[in-house]
Amino acid sequence: MQGDSYGILNVILEILGILSNPDWKGKNAMGLEYYLMLSALLFTTGVVGVLVRRNAIIIFMCIELMLNAANLAFVAFSRSLGQTEGQVFVFFVMTVAAAEVAIGLAIIVSVFKHRQTINVDEVNSLKG
Repeated sequence: MQGDSYGILNVILEILGILSNPDWKGKNAMGLEYYLMLSALLFTTGVVGVLVRRNAIIIFMCIELMLNAANLAFVAFSRSLGQTEGQVFVFFVMTVAAAEVAIGLAIIVSVFKHRQTINVDEVNSLKG
């Protein structure tokens, strides 16, 4: 079971033809740098979305994207170092992210109900 730890990722890469070389199917088929590059790309996409977009729901989605990028880096380092602390920390980050989504969406719905907009430029105060 340990040797087949990539599972669905291996299947996707096999379909794309990336793993057609038999030497790539070893334990270190994908190095740490690939996961970190993907994490950096996801985090950068989230930062650009937060800075550029003005819709509150899109901003929350970009914040979630940044949290997931950090989670990917935690899991990649945890797997690379052979420790489980990074994976345990990911569960705490996911819990905080779920709470943030629940409270954030409740605030967005409340603001939309009173102001009829979720554009953050138009909603500049929380006064009723």
